[in-house]
Amino acid sequence: MASSSLPLLVIDGYNVIYGATRYETLIDEHAGAGALADVAHLSRDPYGHDPFERAREALIADVAAYAQGSYDPIVVFDAADNLSDERPNLSRAGVRVVFSRTGESADAVIERLATRARSTGRDVLLVTSDNTIRFTVGGVPITTVSSQLLARDLETTSREIETERQERSHGRMTLEDRLSPAAREKLREMMGR
Repeated sequence: MASSSLPLLVIDGYNVIYGATRYETLIDEHAGAGALADVAHLSRDPYGHDPFERAREALIADVAAYAQGSYDPIVVFDAADNLSDERPNLSRAGVRVVFSRTGESADAVIERLATRARSTGRDVLLVTSDNTIRFTVGGVPITTVSSQLLARDLETTSREIETERQERSHGRMTLEDRLSPAAREKLREMMGR
């Protein structure tokens, strides 16, 4: 299925990060975890230290696992107060990452994405706890859910993946284990068993 035919999943990135302990704890303590993000100071750091990098990377990885095959995901981060334009819009693991331009809010980017999708009749799942955005862009074909709900879903998905990974790494997989029951039966018939 082409990604453009999948529903669009638009995530208000920093809203999710600050709405979930899972990500907020990954913000470097020098940034004052728990306080509002001061993204503008990043461009003034002579060492290029980005205290939000780990939190963003964790969110993107979780969204990639969550959205796989079900959504066309976009995570939008607010860089309105950034003095540097070195925030590339890129894609990682099937997740499009968008930083708002200098002087533009993530809210404006999210509204633009939602409006564009609405004009084509494309279904959208918008994730934010920002009521202004929810009321501005909500309505058919746009469904809105809170950042906390998505964070819980992402955590559940992450636990399920980890459990499956552990089960696979502890069990010895033979070729027979990897075949479907129908393929095993057909192989047995061919071998005369």
